[in-house]
Amino acid sequence: MSQDDQSLDTDSPSKHGLGSVVKSVLWAALGVNSNKNREHDFEQGNPLAFIIGGVVFTFLFICTIALVVGFVLRDTGA
Repeated sequence: MSQDDQSLDTDSPSKHGLGSVVKSVLWAALGVNSNKNREHDFEQGNPLAFIIGGVVFTFLFICTIALVVGFVLRDTGA
């Protein structure tokens, strides 16, 4: 295999991009994902990207819940 052939193998389109990581994190948060996508995540994905995505999602989720509770409590006068 030549140098050019090897570079094509390492830059395969099956690698995860930002959109794919976000989609995988959202599906994982909802608890739904196909076995095929899960296997692809474990084989091609960067663990650090999924960890960061999960932490960011968790932070945003907690902030959203806190905001909703704040609005509800403010409107009820409690």
